[in-house]
Amino acid sequence: MNTVYTSFFEEPAVNKKEILRYMSSVGGENDLDSLMDECIEEARSVLEYKVCYCILPLSIDATEIILPCGEITSGDLAKNLRDCKEVIVFAATVGVGIDRLIAKYSRLSPAKAFCFQALGAERVEALCDDFCSGMGENRHLRPRFSPGYGDLPLETQKMIFPLLDCPKRIGVSLGDSLLMSPSKSVTAFVGIQQEVVQ
Repeated sequence: MNTVYTSFFEEPAVNKKEILRYMSSVGGENDLDSLMDECIEEARSVLEYKVCYCILPLSIDATEIILPCGEITSGDLAKNLRDCKEVIVFAATVGVGIDRLIAKYSRLSPAKAFCFQALGAERVEALCDDFCSGMGENRHLRPRFSPGYGDLPLETQKMIFPLLDCPKRIGVSLGDSLLMSPSKSVTAFVGIQQEVVQ
């Protein structure tokens, strides 16, 4: 049985350019600056930065990734994990609070709701970046790869969720449509690349 770890993170640095990118904003950034500041400040008290993860041995046979918990067929993930003997499987969330703010402001201020959507996306990506940065301190990691990327099916979530026990560990559940709740949550594989001796 593989050990599953749970980690809680401090607030990652906010990247307003990323928030604007998620809002598909071109120009007019000064107009949005005060709106972003309001949303960032209001969200601070409800955001939680949680990750659960485990490290698994793996082997690859063409497009088959063989893990202790099952096999995944994905040429794209197999390519991403080439030369890796282990993989980090993780789930990350910024919690349900941001979803509540989005729901609240979708009635009161659609512009603010849209900004909270973008902020939530930026926050969970920043959390994933911080987690991967920490895990990569003594390891050479491949770029993270999530279900739904390339040919990696969303159904892979059905393997990840019981493996990590996401509902119990970080409060993330998986719906019948394979969407996660809270919505600002991510699951991914991160290959641990073997050192190449030159």
